[in-house]
Amino acid sequence: MKALHIAATGMAAQQMKVDVVSNNLANMSTTGYNPRRADFADLHYQQMARPGSVSAADGSMLPTGVQIGLGVRPAAVSVILGQGSLDLTGGDLDVAIDGNGYLEVTMPSGQTGYTRDGALKRSADGLVVTSDGFAVVPGITIPADARGLTISPAGEVWADFADRIEPELLGQLTLSTFSNEKGLEAMGSNLFLESPASGPAFSAAPGQDGLGTLRQGYLESSSVDAVREVTELIKAQRGYELNAKVITAADQMLAATTQVR
Repeated sequence: MKALHIAATGMAAQQMKVDVVSNNLANMSTTGYNPRRADFADLHYQQMARPGSVSAADGSMLPTGVQIGLGVRPAAVSVILGQGSLDLTGGDLDVAIDGNGYLEVTMPSGQTGYTRDGALKRSADGLVVTSDGFAVVPGITIPADARGLTISPAGEVWADFADRIEPELLGQLTLSTFSNEKGLEAMGSNLFLESPASGPAFSAAPGQDGLGTLRQGYLESSSVDAVREVTELIKAQRGYELNAKVITAADQMLAATTQVR
């Protein structure tokens, strides 16, 4: 009775899908979040009679054969890339990436991380950091007597001072992109790491080589579609129920077999 095992793999797959959907819905308000999608593949098949096998003395071959599937398995949880809407905040250090690209940050371990969360802050030393305190690359320090900041679409950071007429250029923000953005390793806190699947990072100034531009005073909202996620949740729930019914039916068949006298 293979149905018990097959239905169990189906229930596990639908449970995983519910987990992915619930994570998407939980991050509806996360800055720059892209939803995930669970992808599945069928398991290997038991070949009762292989297609093309000789079935008679005259050399006739089976046109289709008999192949019994053994269930389903998770194949991937992929990112659905798409830009969320840009929400006006008015913050001097709030920057949204309008187009492709990631901000580069240095993590405490020394690793390089990448994020689309542009809710930047100023540390006690004036260094531009993320909400978790990770320094943005390249390092830009804001003087304590700066009255205001201006970040151009090309990433130039200018500071205004009370005793000067002309603003001072503090530095240049850059963006990074990858040949396969879906291959980035998610670390939480809106951070990603480069992986062998993503390929090496390519960095340049915003607006160059296909990279997006920066919008000061805006933040990118999550691109989660609540209606789509709820629809996927209902489909996963119904799929789970159907697999549970298969287990019930298989149990009843086994019970009937044990009662045969």
